[in-house]
Amino acid sequence: MSVALALLLGTVRYFILDHTDPLHCDALLTEGQWLDDRFKNWQPEGCMMHTYQQGDVSRCLGARRIVFIGDSITRQLFFQFAHIVDPSLPTAPPDDGSKHTDHVYTSPTGLQLSFFWDPYLNTSHAQSYINSSPTPSSSLNFGPGMSEDTDPDRPALLVLGSGLWYLRYAEAGSGGLSAWEAKMASTLEALSRAHPRPADDVVLLPIEDIVVSKLNHERAASMRAPDVDAMNSDLMHRINPPALSDPYSFLPGTSRGAGTRLPVSLPLVFNKMLDPSQTEDGLHFADPIVAAQAHILLNLRCNDALPKTFPMDKTCCRRYPLPSPLHSIVLAAAIFWGPVCVALSSRLGSRPPGQQLVGESEMPAVVVSAASALIYIADRTGFWLKEQKQFSPWTFSFLSLLSLTVGLVTVRRGDKDLGFLNREQTDEWKGWMQIAILIYHYTGASKISGIYNPIRILVASYLFMTGYGHTTFYVKKADFGFTRIAQVMIRLNLLTLLLAYTMNTDYLSYYFAPLVSWWFLVIYGTMLVGSRFNDRTVFLVCKIFLSMGVVTWFMSEQWLLDTIFEFLKRTCGIHWSAREWAFRVNLDLWIVYIGMFTALAVMKIREHRLTDHPQWPLIVKASAGASGIVLLWFFAFELYQPDKFAYNLWHPYISFLPIAAFVVLRNANVILRSASSRMFAFIGTCSLETFIIQYHFWLAGDTKGILLVIPGTRWRPVNLILTTVMFIYLSHHVAQATGEITNWVCGSSKSQTLPTTAPDAQSSSGRRAHSVIPMNEPEVIFLASQDDESRKDDGDDLPPMPDTPARPQHRWLDRLAEGTTASQPSSPGFRVWYGETEWKPGAKTKLIIAMIVMWLLNIMWPYPSS
Repeated sequence: MSVALALLLGTVRYFILDHTDPLHCDALLTEGQWLDDRFKNWQPEGCMMHTYQQGDVSRCLGARRIVFIGDSITRQLFFQFAHIVDPSLPTAPPDDGSKHTDHVYTSPTGLQLSFFWDPYLNTSHAQSYINSSPTPSSSLNFGPGMSEDTDPDRPALLVLGSGLWYLRYAEAGSGGLSAWEAKMASTLEALSRAHPRPADDVVLLPIEDIVVSKLNHERAASMRAPDVDAMNSDLMHRINPPALSDPYSFLPGTSRGAGTRLPVSLPLVFNKMLDPSQTEDGLHFADPIVAAQAHILLNLRCNDALPKTFPMDKTCCRRYPLPSPLHSIVLAAAIFWGPVCVALSSRLGSRPPGQQLVGESEMPAVVVSAASALIYIADRTGFWLKEQKQFSPWTFSFLSLLSLTVGLVTVRRGDKDLGFLNREQTDEWKGWMQIAILIYHYTGASKISGIYNPIRILVASYLFMTGYGHTTFYVKKADFGFTRIAQVMIRLNLLTLLLAYTMNTDYLSYYFAPLVSWWFLVIYGTMLVGSRFNDRTVFLVCKIFLSMGVVTWFMSEQWLLDTIFEFLKRTCGIHWSAREWAFRVNLDLWIVYIGMFTALAVMKIREHRLTDHPQWPLIVKASAGASGIVLLWFFAFELYQPDKFAYNLWHPYISFLPIAAFVVLRNANVILRSASSRMFAFIGTCSLETFIIQYHFWLAGDTKGILLVIPGTRWRPVNLILTTVMFIYLSHHVAQATGEITNWVCGSSKSQTLPTTAPDAQSSSGRRAHSVIPMNEPEVIFLASQDDESRKDDGDDLPPMPDTPARPQHRWLDRLAEGTTASQPSSPGFRVWYGETEWKPGAKTKLIIAMIVMWLLNIMWPYPSS
């Protein structure tokens, strides 16, 4: 329902209301508001504005020319613009008494910045730009692909500003309003007739609103607010006739031909950006406001000119790029996979009479296709709007408290001890952590050190559970077969790889899935080496310490990572950043090993029945008290750090302390171990999907902004509710679909109930059963049941015929040709690709084919030139 409503709203806005301004150039110039009270985050209506740096300007403008002509207000804007282009340039003219002079600067990249003092726009220099006459074509030697409109000597941007001097000196010979009107009429007439245009983009500044109460006596006597309003209204009707912005002008009977848009931009929004508190003389405003105005000019000129690559965080006055032919093929394959499965299944007659259009077997493909289409529409088209984030402590606190309240209300307690770190508890843990991370991202809290630091602990907690869960599995089950690896790696990376290709992004940008995949392989390799001796505690502990040392050394050798990543780039077409990967791994370098040691400790405590010792209750109480002190210390310590960069230096060494303290407190007694929140646990079952999909479908601009399905910044609270419902709904169904697809790839048996949601009828607590089938888990942590010893053998169903140290491996050719299990026929949704009697590839064959396809895609993918 929420998705249908969002699609309807998007259709109405995109094709009707905004059809006259599809790129939001007019919105950039006419509508917006400040999101903060420090005047640093200006929000245009319905689009994301980019904050330009020196490198961005250099890529856009190169060694072109920028020309400003006008009065003191234009001069102030010029200096702020120049300071963005080159931070070494001043932000104001030199205080040497010669204010009314020209200024020319050249940036290190060769960009020439010129300001010409002419408050009346009537000097010969100003007229040479306004009434520019092109050099005859016969005298110019245009290169291939060049014409008069691409003359490199023409300014890239021409900014004109005039008006207040006509009012200020009306009685001293300026001519007043009538003279200004005549000058504007002649100027706009000349600009409209100019061919080619005098500059790539011509901007005529509005008459700046004045704060009459702060003007000096002489200015207040001649400058009046009604005159300024009349002048701006005259400009608006000359440059942007109302009929041109009528959203219903395409309907029969509406007025047409009421005017033609002039090749001039009028940023009326400049006056909306002004605040009376930010001026001392009533005329010139503070640098942050004027700098934001300069950024609007850069967004107008450069957004559509910069390379259109990931991240897509500039949406004002910018067209989304069309996908390349190869990208289009991948995108079409993802979107049409589901419909093709449904059509072929119906054509092959595999659907019983009376069955619904989309059968259960085709549903995973349909869900993946629908998700691919929705995510692409949301973040690679202008169908829905995107706006900037702004941190608000009130919003962050309200959302956090609301989530906590709902989580506590849905707490249910079992009627028996569910054991240490039981699956209900870990699902709940993952759920509330994911909600905290989502709120953190949505509110833009990453710049707040006191919030960033605990969020780093939450990410480390996921990795702690990874080490704990996989170590428990491998010690208890000793299943080192290929099927297990395939289940985990496919489940982790299926959605991530899909989005990396369909959204044309970087796989490592979805850092959680690559990070957990890396640590799973490290755990697997650690547990596999000498696995026959894993029952010897001393050997296992030494092996884990050795693995810790090897990985620490490996990650400390940046040259080694650079070499490996360069090799991947040259041989596999994989363009990853070695430094970004080293940062992600090193930030949580040892927490996985803490999880592994914790798993060993828990198993040994149970093995030796230490919980039956008379002193155990005293140990638990002492541990709980110490844990409380540790948590208090951690929050005091992290708040004491000057910024998040200082905290990051400490994080690898101290992250295990608050995690261990939480684990102890959460499992301190039977009541805490047996109770869990259903709402948090539900989010925990699809936490992987929510983490990945949020990049494009709840947030926007590749996490840089937020998604709006209802136009208007004032409707953000309603948008939050609507997009959250859509986001959770989509994430839940994608989690189920990717689990089913993983089953198909690995040839695994199908779960009869949905994990964490379907109650077990035979369970005395009314909760779901503790039987765990790894390939059907909706998340990455695989925990064996730990309630009592009687359940130790039914915690995880072993995959069919695993290759373990106790079982000789088949010949590689036999294992490559293995098909799905005999008891599990291929579902029609997947069977349509190779028929009932045709060759049925096994898991390894499917994965080899997938790897070859990805290799070919990477080699042929059109990466932007560096």
